[in-house]
Amino acid sequence: MTKRIAHQPREIADCVGAYLQEGDLDGITSMFHPDCHIFFPPEEPPFVGIEGARATFEGFLALRPEIKSEVFSEVIVGDIALIRANWSVIAPDGSVMAEGQSTEVAKKLENGGWGYLIDCPNGLPNLT
Repeated sequence: MTKRIAHQPREIADCVGAYLQEGDLDGITSMFHPDCHIFFPPEEPPFVGIEGARATFEGFLALRPEIKSEVFSEVIVGDIALIRANWSVIAPDGSVMAEGQSTEVAKKLENGGWGYLIDCPNGLPNLT
């Protein structure tokens, strides 16, 4: 399997998508910070850490869908970045399985690349 590094925060989703196409769950989770929180769906408690990232993506592996991500905003301050994107998950038959507008916080990883620290694929969770 190819080892990918997101050299810019906007490249993370493309790396995740490539790993998903290859069925490489370890590759997908390498694009997440060890302390990540994934708010998917936003009204549920977050998935936390690398195990949370595994749980989020393992159900998609058999399907090997395509992820399309169009980053329209990226702000980088030191080793933290804020990213906004429109995204869709496309099934092998071409149908749209899911789509949304994400807000993510990325952080530099030990390997020098970027990974998701806070991932909100369907928007931010509401205060409770």
